[in-house]
Amino acid sequence: MRFRPRYAPSRRLLSVAALLAALVVPVTAPPPAAASGLGDDLTARLDQAIAQVQREAKIPGLVVGLWMPGKGEYVRSTGVADTSTRQPMTDDLYVRIGSETKTFTVTALLQLVQEGRAGLDDPVARYVPGVPDGGHITLRQLAEMRSGLFPYTSDAGFDHDLLSDPDRRFTPQELLAYGYRHPNVFPPGERFQYSNSNLILLGLVIEKLTGRPLDEVIQQRVLNPAGLRHTVFPTDAAIPDPHAQGYTDQTLDGQITNSTHWDPTWAWAAGAMISNLQDLRRWAKTVATGELLDAHTQSERLTFLPTGVPGTGYGLGIFDSGGWIGHNGSLPGYETVTVYLPSEQATLVILLNTDITYQGQEPSSLVARAVTGVVTPDHLYGVSVRGR
Repeated sequence: MRFRPRYAPSRRLLSVAALLAALVVPVTAPPPAAASGLGDDLTARLDQAIAQVQREAKIPGLVVGLWMPGKGEYVRSTGVADTSTRQPMTDDLYVRIGSETKTFTVTALLQLVQEGRAGLDDPVARYVPGVPDGGHITLRQLAEMRSGLFPYTSDAGFDHDLLSDPDRRFTPQELLAYGYRHPNVFPPGERFQYSNSNLILLGLVIEKLTGRPLDEVIQQRVLNPAGLRHTVFPTDAAIPDPHAQGYTDQTLDGQITNSTHWDPTWAWAAGAMISNLQDLRRWAKTVATGELLDAHTQSERLTFLPTGVPGTGYGLGIFDSGGWIGHNGSLPGYETVTVYLPSEQATLVILLNTDITYQGQEPSSLVARAVTGVVTPDHLYGVSVRGR
């Protein structure tokens, strides 16, 4: 689930022909996995499945981490992190994690709820003024994507403003204003609609309750206790080193460009964060098992409601797809998947340095489906919905 706006060309725009040529992954035998204890046959099958998706979808670089206690692990980096220098993709690189940010934002909110500082069924109007029908929309409905608020990312004016300058900085209030131009889509609670507007509001609720900037709250309440030393909530367009370059076709004219340093403030509480493989490995289990929450609050979080996608339900800032619990993410140039399968105590993390779809499907979903099809065919990852 992700948002795919169009964007203005970067100042480092390459020609379509040049970048397409650079993005083509050579059809060669895959190198051995960086680490694998799953046995030669299973490792070879994973190598083959991943290589096929990478070739077909023209993914420049990717990292796959799979950990299955009692069975083994598989950590694989392949392709390039930079199509110009041909720097190889490695498993220590930072990437932008897009909508996985939602799991961090909602975790902070749920901590405040369990402390009695807010209630999930409180109306959002109690904390943020000016929300259309805010007296009836609850914090729970915002977190489970059932508020009915018009998604700001679907507003034509928002598109226009992004098209004019991908380096533009946005405030949360500016983002919400785009959505408020439109009537609500449906009454609160009626159905599921994935919308970044909901998370922008929850970010403002957290700031209201704590009196502190959201990035500081998430650092203190979530990142530090979880031991995530390589996860960042940025307040500007910087990305730590070492990092993969990101490639997108979300440009004014559809050309492919390097989007590594585009400003992520348009996504804020819904999608601005940065992380790496090992931190996301730790986070997958932490968020799925509720290590930072009490049992009651975690049970509220994991109450999954239908999304309209077969086999996939959405809880409070988290999904269940084929039994895999977690979230995926996409920002121009990057895609990720971070999920945990309780029945196997298994963790799967996927990092890509492109968000360019293949036959209308997200490349990260194609990789996740290929991996789970090999190792957990009875628990097939099935998220393929675009967040817009």
